[in-house]
Formats: sequence, C-alpha cells, structure tokens
Amino acid sequence: MKAKLGIAPIAWSNDDLPELGGETTLETCLTEARAAGFTGIETGGKFPPDAAVLGPILRAHDIGLCGGWYSGTLLDNELEAEKDRITPQMELFKALDAPCLVYGETAGTIQGERHTPLNRRRVLDEETIAVYGRKMTALGEWCAEQGMRIAYHHHMAAPIETERDLDLLMKHSGPGLPLLYDPGHMAFAGGDVLRVIDNHAARIIHFHAKDIRRAVVDGLDRSKESFLDAVLKGAFTVPGDGSLDFSALVQRLADNGYEGWFVVEAEQDPARAPPAEYARIGHAELVRVLGAASYTIEE
Repeated sequence: MKAKLGIAPIAWSNDDLPELGGETTLETCLTEARAAGFTGIETGGKFPPDAAVLGPILRAHDIGLCGGWYSGTLLDNELEAEKDRITPQMELFKALDAPCLVYGETAGTIQGERHTPLNRRRVLDEETIAVYGRKMTALGEWCAEQGMRIAYHHHMAAPIETERDLDLLMKHSGPGLPLLYDPGHMAFAGGDVLRVIDNHAARIIHFHAKDIRRAVVDGLDRSKESFLDAVLKGAFTVPGDGSLDFSALVQRLADNGYEGWFVVEAEQDPARAPPAEYARIGHAELVRVLGAASYTIEE
C-alpha cells in the first residue's frame, strides 16, 4: 500500500476569511509546508493560475501540486457552461501533473457567508439530487476524457453536506464521479465517518485528513452561528490534535484498498494555531498511523 503526504495552504491563508493569514506570503507557506515533510500541496488564492509561473515556484521548493479546490456551480448551471468554467483550472492542473481537481459545489452554498447560520443551508430532496448526480457524472466523465479527474468534495454548509446527502449523490451518480472523502466535514455534519468509507470506498480517490475539536462542534448554536464562526472558534484542526481516531480511519481505508494522497487540511486562526507547528503535528500523526496500517510513504 502506497501513500503520499500533502497539505492545503488554508492553514496559512484563508481565502474565505482574508483576515486569517492575509499577510502570509506564498513563499512562507511553501517553505514551511516542505520543512514539515510534505511533498505535495493543494492550490489556494495566492497561487498564480499560470503553469509557466507556478511550476518553477513549486519546483524551487521541491513540492508538487496534489490537487486544489474548484468552485463548481453545476447544481444551477448547464453542463456545457460548466465545462467552459472548469477548463482553465483543469488545464493548469494537467500541466502541473496534479492527481485530481477537487470539485466543491458552491451554487447555494453558505460556507463563505459569515452571518448565515448553519441551519440555513440549502437542503436538496432526492429528486433534485438525482438530476444533479446525473449531471455531475457527465461532467466527471468529460473531465476524465480531457485528462483530469475530478474528486467531489462533500462540505459543511454546502448542498451536499450530510451522510444522507452523500449517500443519495453516490446512489444517483456513476463511477465517473469519484469522491474526495473528508472525515472532518462528515463528523461535523453528524455522519458516521467509518461507515462512509465502507459504503463508498470504491469511489474514493482523494483523502483530506481533517480533524475536529468535538467540544467546539457540539457547542455551536447552529441556528445562530455560521460555518465561518465555527472556523474562528476552532472547530477544525490537524490529525493528532483533535477528536477523530485517525488510526481507525486510515486502517479502514487500507482495508478497502485506498492508495494515494493523504492531504492535511485544517482552516484555523494562524495567530492561535501557528501553521508551521500544526503542519508538523499533522505530518507526524499521519506518518504514525500510516505506518501502523502498513502503508509505504512515497516521496
């Protein structure tokens, strides 16, 4: 079993909350991520969207591109229009040999709305998810034909948030729509983090190693507080510092044959959770649990 270790830049600079790490440079992010031991990094708002510019920057830091968020709108958009929207980022990722493009549905999402409570998020019925699942499958198949797979990211405060939402999306979509699994988001949404792996392992091609602080999540007033409020309160953290059992999660992934990227992602206030320090914590915990599950970590 083979694994690669990556990290997301959101711990250094949060695109939804620019006051969190807004002054932190891309140079600092890449230097500290590589020093912590990571060989891959996902994209963020400070990454140049030009392969001719970004490629040399990444090579200078001896770090590769291991994915990155795309703000999809297919729920409310036409398929051909979404193909046009996604193409520039897909071409960038192809040029830099990324393993996948992370598709996050932002049509109707409230994840970036500071003053919209968590319980006001858009909830879809099964019929709507069925139509959406067919469209997402078609987009996923088309992207793969162009040379870049997408990995669908279920997400708090988004239309596909809960275990029920994800189960329905997987039911009404085909294998042409692969899945990014994020146990932090699933735990926050009240799902069974191990059952999701058992149910959908065949579709998982990318893994976000995100932890939660259970006391913070359970203490939220979802009728008043937003997703960004939760972030500021410290709902998320890295493996080794939170409440999830990553030994069990990684072993379950191994049992189901998962190989590929394990990407630490934990948006926090960098003033309270110094990114370099937490990157080292997350890396050390992943090395420990991956070793226990008989993974070989590739550089």
